[in-house]
Amino acid sequence: MTYCVAIAVDAGLVFCSDSRTNAGIDRVSTYSKMYRFGVDGQRQFVILSSGNLGTTQATISRVKRDIKERAIQSLLTVESISEAADYLGSISRAEQEKHDAHGTGFEASFVIGGQIAGKKHRIMMVYPEGNHITSSHDTPYLQVGESKYGKPILDRILTRDLNLDTCALCALVSMDSTMRSNLSVGPPIEMLVYRTDTLALDTPLRFDEDSEFLREVKRSWDQRLKEAFRQMPPFAWAAAWDKNPGRAVNNDDLD
Repeated sequence: MTYCVAIAVDAGLVFCSDSRTNAGIDRVSTYSKMYRFGVDGQRQFVILSSGNLGTTQATISRVKRDIKERAIQSLLTVESISEAADYLGSISRAEQEKHDAHGTGFEASFVIGGQIAGKKHRIMMVYPEGNHITSSHDTPYLQVGESKYGKPILDRILTRDLNLDTCALCALVSMDSTMRSNLSVGPPIEMLVYRTDTLALDTPLRFDEDSEFLREVKRSWDQRLKEAFRQMPPFAWAAAWDKNPGRAVNNDDLD
């Protein structure tokens, strides 16, 4: 399983992905699911992948080959992020169709985001069928893979006017929540932050399993969740709440 999330706000883009793949509890491997393409000052793209490893690797290999061979259509020739998503979807679909005779299990999904000079930065999610969607003002993020555990924090925190440091921390907490509930998602965690109109990509940050910062994010989030829970009204008061609102709560058994 995989978990990848991309966030698009006015200040720029944040990409976060785990690196764990497995085909059973005794076959766990590590593969990067984040790929970077572009020309400084002209265009930049980041791709996150989820699904069948053979399909995703073959798709990315084709994207790289089209760039190297100066194909008529490639990430260096598309005129928009939407066109880039169509291009990526068509390659993915072609790779999946090679295995149609073998049944299902070869599906792959992608998130592609970035910016082309003179145009707005955007993120797109490419479905296994090859079509795509984008983020919205009310939902400024996209997820692929094991998305349900990391979604609540994104829904509660993210808005278009947030700074990128806050968005990056939100993505890490979302990833931590997913790892806590699904052991098939795990480190190393890769994160890349892109600032609007810079048209340049830094090397992604990499958080290994022994990363002290990743451990501190986990400890801090766990502690503050418990502190918040202690302030909740006890369920025993439900019937009488309207008559006696605002009473202090002390649930010390959470320690």
